[in-house]
Amino acid sequence: QVQLVESGGGSVRSGESLRLSCVASGYTYTNYCMGWWRQTPGKKRERVGSVDSNLGTSYEDSMKDRFAISLDIAKNTLYLQMNSLRSEDTAMYYCVAEVDGGYGASCSEPGTQTIWGQGTQVTVSS
Repeated sequence: QVQLVESGGGSVRSGESLRLSCVASGYTYTNYCMGWWRQTPGKKRERVGSVDSNLGTSYEDSMKDRFAISLDIAKNTLYLQMNSLRSEDTAMYYCVAEVDGGYGASCSEPGTQTIWGQGTQVTVSS
């Protein structure tokens, strides 16, 4: 069973940086798709970006210049480096992973299940 545990959130000021981590237990990496989403109360969840075994890394246009996703397979850890943070980046950040029958799956594979972590809160004050 795949479990995702995020950490690294906190309160920072505008312009500062944070690095979030997501430790994945039980995930396999022959094929994989892992990423980050975020949500502010009262709004829909918003995709930040993802890293895929076949497709590489991709981001939403509004975040690609300030955010960077990386995956350390040896440590089973996904990272989100966030630079030049703004107040509008305040949100709960969630780690996600795609699985198929208990194994890691790429983003483009049909019929996969999405696993979510519990989230880590990021608050940016101006």
